[in-house]
Amino acid sequence: MPLRVHDTRRREKVVFTTQSPGRVSMYVCGVTVYDRCHLGHARCYIAFDLIHRWLEASGYDVDYVQNFTDIDDKIIIRSIETGEDWRAIVERNIETYYQDMDSLNILRADHYPRCTEYVESMIHIIEDLIEKNHAYVANDGVYFHVDSAPEKYGQLTGQSIDAVRQGAGGRVDKTGSGKRDHKDFALWKQAKPGEPTWPSPWGEGRPGWHIECSAMSLDHFGTSFDIHGGGHDLRFPHHEAEIFQSECHTGHAPLAGYWLHNGFVNIDGEKMSKSLGNFWTIQDIIGKVDPLVLRLALVNAHYRSPIDMNEQLLNDAQRNHDRILNVYESALRMATDGRQHQLPTPDLTSTDPLTKSLGLLERLAEGFAQAMDDDFNSREAVAKVLAATKQLQHLMSLGTDEGDKRAIATYAKEWLEETAGTILGILPTPDVLLAEPEEDPRKAEIADQVEALLAERADARANKDWPRADAIRDQLNALGVVVKDTADGPVWDLQ
Repeated sequence: MPLRVHDTRRREKVVFTTQSPGRVSMYVCGVTVYDRCHLGHARCYIAFDLIHRWLEASGYDVDYVQNFTDIDDKIIIRSIETGEDWRAIVERNIETYYQDMDSLNILRADHYPRCTEYVESMIHIIEDLIEKNHAYVANDGVYFHVDSAPEKYGQLTGQSIDAVRQGAGGRVDKTGSGKRDHKDFALWKQAKPGEPTWPSPWGEGRPGWHIECSAMSLDHFGTSFDIHGGGHDLRFPHHEAEIFQSECHTGHAPLAGYWLHNGFVNIDGEKMSKSLGNFWTIQDIIGKVDPLVLRLALVNAHYRSPIDMNEQLLNDAQRNHDRILNVYESALRMATDGRQHQLPTPDLTSTDPLTKSLGLLERLAEGFAQAMDDDFNSREAVAKVLAATKQLQHLMSLGTDEGDKRAIATYAKEWLEETAGTILGILPTPDVLLAEPEEDPRKAEIADQVEALLAERADARANKDWPRADAIRDQLNALGVVVKDTADGPVWDLQ
């Protein structure tokens, strides 16, 4: 089955082909580094990490470019609000970006260009657009004239330029803007007091947002490339503006062979917003759950679908992640060095339990690959992994001797590492998974006190002094102690 992807521009799934055989050129719009990354960023970059991983697993050499928007209105506003130099804000948030993405097991892109490194290229593009009558100089900067290329309007959103003309009518009177029409967008912004600026043929100023991505993508890939990605909210105006200015500058269309957009993230049914008090940074969430649990919660949905993030979704992800890790850990511990027996050829029709089980797992692996080839359908791929987890657990119970057990465990380990690990990215490394947990120093401080209370509790329960036993339980709770009664006696830990 060939890889099929949903192209936003064509509004359908199409067979994926590349401009250069065996190579994929992919540009994904990066973060504006004025603050810490939030849940929406996690959704976007996990989605394109998944795409990146599957393309490489499919044999492609992927050249992945993801930018940093390091000059923008939001950065300037944050600098004014805090009194902190804008460059310091940028550097701190780029550093925390890497920390957040690394925690989510997102592979690094090949290149992370910064907008401020490409101002000269932006000026060159703007000059060319002016010369070709696609842009004009106004009293407050330079604007792209959308009506100079009306055929390009609405390529990603389906909006009709005629309908827009009939509606707002292009009125910009008394707005203070020098643009001729409300549809036009800024390529260069005239300098304002206190803002960072760069010299240009139109005076001191700074680039508009849209021209930044055009300059970086064209500089790296030339006139066109295979995949342009980003969040659903970037389709308009950002990505359509890129199409306008890039294609009018180069004279080549299309700018990108495929436009891929990931879906929104809502919180308990509402759009994530600071004003609604439901704004979650990545750090907010991974302070509550393991980062790989968050990753599983996000990949357990098709990348184009909206996600409603809530406690139940995270709880479900935690439970499923625990199931996968339990089987993976068992396989790691069983797959020890030593002689392994040859496993039989998988056969679904066999009456031999081992042979049939291997056949079922082979079928699930095929289904996993088919799901990923169907527009990177990670939800269906996760379902195959969860089904395989049950089967792998059963499989590891079938070994009759140590050689069989090691061979089966090795098979289970490799099956999960290839699917849940390499592709979905939800497995920790073996060293991390098998590492003994560090002893909490607080346990040593209160150990004698807790053991004394547990002894008192045992006496109280033996004497059926339930009020005293309950009081001791309350004392333990106040210390943050959780007690689990087992056949070998009570076991305690910190909450």
